[in-house]
Amino acid sequence: MTAELWWCEHAWVADTVADAVTIEVTDRRISAITPGPTAPPNANRLHGLVLPGLANAHSHAFHRALRARTQRGRGSFWTWRDLMYATAASLNPDSYRTLARAVYAEMALAGITTVGEFHYLHHDADGRRYADPNAMAHALIDAARAVGIRLTLLDTCYLSAGLDGAPLAGTQLRFGDGTAADWAERAHALPKSRDDVHIGAAIHSVRAVPFHQMRTVVDWAEQHDAPLHVHACEQTAEVQDCLSVHGCTPIALLRDHGVLGPRTTVVHATHLTDADLADLAHSQTGACLCPTTERDLGDGIAPAAALIANPGSFSLGTDSHAVIDLFEEARAVELDERLARRERGLIPSDRLLAAATTGGHNALGWADAGSLAIGQRADLVAVDLDSVRTAGGGATVENVVFAANSADVTDVIVDGRPIVRDRVHLVVTDPAAELNKAIATLMEPG
Repeated sequence: MTAELWWCEHAWVADTVADAVTIEVTDRRISAITPGPTAPPNANRLHGLVLPGLANAHSHAFHRALRARTQRGRGSFWTWRDLMYATAASLNPDSYRTLARAVYAEMALAGITTVGEFHYLHHDADGRRYADPNAMAHALIDAARAVGIRLTLLDTCYLSAGLDGAPLAGTQLRFGDGTAADWAERAHALPKSRDDVHIGAAIHSVRAVPFHQMRTVVDWAEQHDAPLHVHACEQTAEVQDCLSVHGCTPIALLRDHGVLGPRTTVVHATHLTDADLADLAHSQTGACLCPTTERDLGDGIAPAAALIANPGSFSLGTDSHAVIDLFEEARAVELDERLARRERGLIPSDRLLAAATTGGHNALGWADAGSLAIGQRADLVAVDLDSVRTAGGGATVENVVFAANSADVTDVIVDGRPIVRDRVHLVVTDPAAELNKAIATLMEPG
């Protein structure tokens, strides 16, 4: 098989920025990395600093329609949730496919080559199953494939409206399957994991899955060798309610019912006790922070430095898509720590970038992606070092993490195939127009 060559002006290889390297790609994987100041005559050229593909470990695609709407006035997480539910109520498989395609195109332009979609919008507006019980999941898979990025579909179990076991009502009906066994039956009918799509599992939260039903989801994930994600400790109200009902924190409840472990990622992890941190460390449970959403909703600041020190994976997500920019998520981890502790330089820049690359891919079940190394998937993301943001900062990880933003991504290659060239997506050539149309149709019908 003929190899394809990509000459990189600079590349982040083995946690070091190397100048002038040629990356050879054979059968969609990196087969050689060779230093050399002169590009081979048949090589494609990538200018700026080339990174491995970025992984967005936590997404709710339909939340993109809320951008600039939930920021109006005051309110709380719970008033934000009301608008989110209203948005969820208006979607169907066709409109979700259209919206998700545009959202995933925005991600691709930002250098994201893999997304973890925390998917709980399963059924129709009345809670009835579609003729294809996984029609909404197929819409997301179709959208990711159309855009050319990989997807881990984290199919989510959502059974109750609160920690007291209250039944689902209203829009929540379309989230639910009745029991965890019913969820597992539907999830079993999802397409099997393939080269561009992995199927994972999720427990929405301790308030949405009664503790006696959690083990069914855990067992399904183990049987399918699938990643397992769960929202936990995002809001103080959630922690207080869990203490009131169960006499323990959400992390302790998850621990006691076998949810924690190396395949599990806890999303947000904003309000943790020392005992919670110890439980996460002992079980090697990963953590995914979504700082732009957590600050947008006023959630609080997670103990990032402590979570990074734990043996579990540490990853980043854009969650509600207040912005889609993993460079911003990475620097926010450090900058939030600085505000909370009034200290600087707490987390090295290369560790922050690792969270957006290897950490995210590991959390989503793609251990063969996220680094520029022989045998890894050929995902290459070129970042402009001469924009008004990055000019003068040089070919350094610090320049990317603390100065660049998503608009500085110029080229994106996924599995050796270009999907973005010169800041233009090769399939979705006008994602802004598609977003405008899809969101207007959803939020302003008629």
